[in-house]
Amino acid sequence: MMHIEKVSKLKERLKGKLPGMQAQMEMAPYLRDMADFEFQNEKLTIPSGVLILLYPHKNELHIPFMLRTSYDGAHSGQVSFPGGKKEVSDHDLIATALRESQEELGIPATEVEILGSISKLFISVSNFSVLPVIGYMDSRPDFIKEPNEVEEIIETPIMHLLQSSTVKEKDMHVKAGIHLRAPYYDVDDHTIWGATAMILREFLTIYKDL
Repeated sequence: MMHIEKVSKLKERLKGKLPGMQAQMEMAPYLRDMADFEFQNEKLTIPSGVLILLYPHKNELHIPFMLRTSYDGAHSGQVSFPGGKKEVSDHDLIATALRESQEELGIPATEVEILGSISKLFISVSNFSVLPVIGYMDSRPDFIKEPNEVEEIIETPIMHLLQSSTVKEKDMHVKAGIHLRAPYYDVDDHTIWGATAMILREFLTIYKDL
């Protein structure tokens, strides 16, 4: 019952004003330019959706992340939410987030209750405009990872993410010649940083005030 009440409050809260950029910037790499947060022409960006799924496990609400496999791309080997770019068959970005989550982690789209969404985030390195969708399942999914895209599924209690000791900072080597310092979430020795950390920060800002 405690989880149901929390989820109900969250669904109602997501209808109100969101923390947006102010919360996102708290986890932005220090070289991040504020211009990245200006409204982008939708015709010039790639619309995409990710799913922040809440579900009860071991008497706590959890969120699943995925460690991406190594590939020739901007987000190779990084921890992220399940999700990806919008396809022609997706009638909206919620459908995108659900479809991608089912493909990547085996999360059954028909069993996810959509609670709402939080602020879009433009990711300059991949030119994606990302809508984070918040969903809930009343039981833990039977995860099935897509081996070509997912190296590992990382199940994390929300209360762990809210602990101040989880947030750390370190120097990052992004690509040839580019070094930056970035805050990140340390989850079981996995580094959650960049766009995923920025999205997560806004969600947690909302969640901790419920």
